[in-house]
Amino acid sequence: MGSIDLHTHSTVSDGTYTPADLARLARTRGLRTFSLTDHDNVSGLNEAEAAAKAEGVELIPGMELTVDFAGHKLHVVALGFERTLPVFQEFYRAVRESKEAGMAELIAGIREKGVDITAEKVQAMTAGKLDRYAVMRYLVSLRISEWVQPLWDEYLDPVLVKIGGCENVPAAEAFAAIHAAGGVTSLAHFHKKIGLLGMRREQQAEVIAALHQAGLDGMEGWYPSYTAEDSAFVEAMTTRLGLIRTGGTDFHGANRPGVELGTGRDNNIAVPEEALARLRAAIAEAHRRAGIFENG
Repeated sequence: MGSIDLHTHSTVSDGTYTPADLARLARTRGLRTFSLTDHDNVSGLNEAEAAAKAEGVELIPGMELTVDFAGHKLHVVALGFERTLPVFQEFYRAVRESKEAGMAELIAGIREKGVDITAEKVQAMTAGKLDRYAVMRYLVSLRISEWVQPLWDEYLDPVLVKIGGCENVPAAEAFAAIHAAGGVTSLAHFHKKIGLLGMRREQQAEVIAALHQAGLDGMEGWYPSYTAEDSAFVEAMTTRLGLIRTGGTDFHGANRPGVELGTGRDNNIAVPEEALARLRAAIAEAHRRAGIFENG
């Protein structure tokens, strides 16, 4: 059973477990280390940290950022940052404003597609401000699809394109902000649509090298839907560029059936201890560079 999972989601974004329940599930599943990496949101980390401490499980603070780079929409897992620092808070405020903008137009556009949706009904899906993930959770509640991705493809993304809500933080800006907050960054699921799907290997290699030049620290080396060729490519790229390798299940609970916390799909994930050790060393170095010290 895998004891490390560095890519998970809660009800704060598009998972079905609360942050606290995710920590409890981590203990039940035999994990000793996990990271909560909700999409563009850190509001679940306090709850997850308290529950993880009570359960005797290590939590590495995280967030999955959506970034733009050279015409590509990418997901980047940020890990180990200090979220109370002003430099992070300023960056995070801008991220949240972009995700919370245009909600009235988004909801109206989805309603035009024949969905019974209002701002009041969406508000019931979140304790905070309306954002696109609250909209997604409401669509999930209608059982339109068993899977989350079709909801983005058919409803949210087309409307976001129409209303001009598809711009994300530039990758270099995100890397700089996370580094300034003592964190490290890792390219998530490079092989997917939100990634470098459809490109030849040499083209993917060029983009990843350019991302590294812009400040990328690592890549996910373990992911449930990687092929053997995908895994070999990540190993070759990380070795060539000196990148760290992270990994995880991208666990979403019931919103991603068949993918289990810690072990992926049919036990095909096992993030090794050496990867965690290297990640910890990278975070420690990032903290040092940011002037963050264990004893303040």
